[in-house]
Amino acid sequence: MCRLFALHAGRHDVEADFWLLEAPTSLAAQSEVNADGFGIAALSAEAALMLIRNPVQAAGDRIYHAVARHAEACQFLVHLRYADTGGVSLPNTHPFMQDGRVFAHNGVVGDLERLEQRLDKHLAMVSGETDSERVFALITLCIRQAGGDVRAGITAAVRELAAGYELYSINFVLGEVGHLWAFRYPEHNPLLVLEHAGGENRALIERDAHGTLSMQANPRGNDPMVVIASERMDADPDWQDVGVGELIHVGPELELDRQTLLTEPPRHPMVLSGRAEQSQAYERDD
Repeated sequence: MCRLFALHAGRHDVEADFWLLEAPTSLAAQSEVNADGFGIAALSAEAALMLIRNPVQAAGDRIYHAVARHAEACQFLVHLRYADTGGVSLPNTHPFMQDGRVFAHNGVVGDLERLEQRLDKHLAMVSGETDSERVFALITLCIRQAGGDVRAGITAAVRELAAGYELYSINFVLGEVGHLWAFRYPEHNPLLVLEHAGGENRALIERDAHGTLSMQANPRGNDPMVVIASERMDADPDWQDVGVGELIHVGPELELDRQTLLTEPPRHPMVLSGRAEQSQAYERDD
């Protein structure tokens, strides 16, 4: 399946090279399988936005390595693509940007013609072929209809999708200046959250190829942060599952709010086969 990663460090810019390049399960390592494109969105403490997308494998791309090694921001949002809906191309590469927000999605949603009819003139927000960008457009439309209330817009959109459209999953991360949102639904694809306290005395738990645990100086840096990812990226025991149907919000002070929006399964669950089934396959070691 595609991979999602998001980091929020509050009001201070930090580096993310550990997560993007050096972690035991870094984004670079994950891109060996999810090789159909990468995107990095970085929001700085000065509210500047950098968005880099390239429909190539991240691990082999010099731009990815340069950005991963040198970028500093208070928020990062990264996507690795395993193409299912839509070809391997720049317009189909996540993250997408609408109304100053960036969005990356892992999942499959059907009934796209009907979804396009629902978007009507707002379909102009969409430039590519993916179901993901159309899901983002629905969320953006619902936020607009809620007067800019992001929580209300996300809530309306995911409930509409769960009740009225064929879907397999709608895991996503969404970022805007100061705020990070993440949602998981239903249970098929995992999503995890880690609250990293920072501090010079916090060591990193590392596991080698033989399964031996060791402690080492913390390469994540001393800044507190919240990390959201599709899988555990190191052996830290504090990784927690995002619940099924749960929306997570991280604000500028790194306050973490968790709210369950959906408790019932999709009304029209999608059964995958072929390339789509392969794109959502996931092996997880607990």
